[in-house]
Amino acid sequence: MNELETKARELKELQRMAEELNAEITTLQDEIKATMTEQNTDTLTAGAFKITWKQITTERLDSKALKASLPEIVARFTKTTTTRRFVVA
Repeated sequence: MNELETKARELKELQRMAEELNAEITTLQDEIKATMTEQNTDTLTAGAFKITWKQITTERLDSKALKASLPEIVARFTKTTTTRRFVVA
């Protein structure tokens, strides 16, 4: 097995491990959120930890609606960019 294949194999294994960790993180977060929902609170204290889960309101541009309503304006202010995507399959 050459060096590049070894690196690709190690990368895929680390990515798999990261997915498992992210799944565990999400599970723990969901369990904490469920407790907060049951207690009807957005702030909890657990020993040395302060846990918050607060609602945040943001405003974002609805680009789909803008394109439908004013396509000429969207065309004037649309910028095309080029990126590279790294994939190991």
